[in-house]
Amino acid sequence: MDAAHTIAHSLHALSLAQSTPATGAPAATTEPTSIVMGLWPLFIQSFDLFSIVLILGSVAAVAIIVRNLFDVRAAVIAPTKSLDRIADLCRANRLAELEHAIADDKTFIGDTLRPALGAKQAGRDAMHEAANLGASEAHAHWSRRVEPLAIIGNLAPLVGLAGTVWGMILAFASLSAAGGRASPTELSLGISKALMHTLLGLMLAIPALAFAAFFRARIERAIGRAIVVCAEAVDRLAAGSSGRNA
Repeated sequence: MDAAHTIAHSLHALSLAQSTPATGAPAATTEPTSIVMGLWPLFIQSFDLFSIVLILGSVAAVAIIVRNLFDVRAAVIAPTKSLDRIADLCRANRLAELEHAIADDKTFIGDTLRPALGAKQAGRDAMHEAANLGASEAHAHWSRRVEPLAIIGNLAPLVGLAGTVWGMILAFASLSAAGGRASPTELSLGISKALMHTLLGLMLAIPALAFAAFFRARIERAIGRAIVVCAEAVDRLAAGSSGRNA
């Protein structure tokens, strides 16, 4: 019994010695817990002047897109009803009604043909030149409706890149101030916040450029149909004008 009691006492003392750290020994270090962070917390932490600029650009882009969805349409640029009316009057050779219809038309068709009407006394070539000039001006007018989207789409990645460079400068400046002893977790968090600006810039640029291309295609398609009808109308007006002069 004494031997068994002595062995049990020794085992108990050994377990206590193993569980109690020695005096002066450094405490065991715990592994740093990984930081799990989503996009929204990163956005909040990286919010600065560059973020404000990109948010304002996003608001402006949305406003331009919504406006152009209603305005940049074939039904507004060159309505099918107007095209059919001009084409029917040309085929019927009803020149007086054709001139009246052109004078009242406020779309691309009227903007193209009214200068030609003003130059009908100068002959066919002058009428075609005037119509081409009117079509160019009308085309530029509709293209200007889309140009702000292209500008926003081209500038957004540059603003985001500038914000990222600024964030990287701040991250490495804090590392230098800490004597190079910043933990990898802190450094990676700073870089992640800096890269958030690039992400915001791309999220703004991609839809802006996509909608700019979409609206340009709408404009070109509508104007292409109108040009054919306008060319026929100019020929009819020029022929009628030369017949009256003869």
